[in-house]
Amino acid sequence: MKVYIMEDEINILKYILSLLDKIPYLQVVGYAADVGKAQIEISRYQPELILADIQLKDGNSFSLLSTLETNAYVIFITAYNQYAIDALNIGAFAYLLKPIDPSALEETIDRCYRKDQAYKFNQQQAEIAATRYKGATQTDRVALKSLDFTQIVPINDIIYCQSDKGYTTFFLNDGSKVMVSKILKEYESILPETIFIRCHQSYLANTVYIRKYFKDGYLEMTNGDQIPVSDRKRQVIIDYIESMG
Repeated sequence: MKVYIMEDEINILKYILSLLDKIPYLQVVGYAADVGKAQIEISRYQPELILADIQLKDGNSFSLLSTLETNAYVIFITAYNQYAIDALNIGAFAYLLKPIDPSALEETIDRCYRKDQAYKFNQQQAEIAATRYKGATQTDRVALKSLDFTQIVPINDIIYCQSDKGYTTFFLNDGSKVMVSKILKEYESILPETIFIRCHQSYLANTVYIRKYFKDGYLEMTNGDQIPVSDRKRQVIIDYIESMG
């Protein structure tokens, strides 16, 4: 997440930089002590988050942020509490008072980052859906070849898929199972990304059938089965669920 800082007190700027350096998903792309420089660099670097003091060397940051064409989230960090209403009126994400509380700053940035990731996830899903349905080529069934037969299964009937030792088992909403001698990755590329989500190296879940997500690291499906969520995929699942709210 690209960050730009507007702060005219050098000691406070250094302190903010030291705090941001501890947050791995942030990249500081620039900083300014005056409105003129900030206007040029924000347009150039297109940050996703702006940390802004209100009173700068050559003016008030409100005058810039209320007119600047940017989709960045704005967190004000200032010693002036009388500007809180003005900050909310221009759509600020948060308003923090100096002296800076490191925990409050980190928690606020984390909330901002999660909201940004959920938004990007929704945008990506919408783009995928639009692409898939363009030209009406969407497949609504899949052929599952077992040892004795090939079964045609509606995609909407698949609750989840489980991979084990080169085989993939499909768990269906009528309580039946179909095992095929193909790896999960092959079906991940076939099944629509708008519906199925990879929650674990060995599991692909149909999001329609997700009943609960447990913070211990597993999903409960509508058929009562519990399937694991890997540490690597946990944030993907959390972002998906939060995007539904």
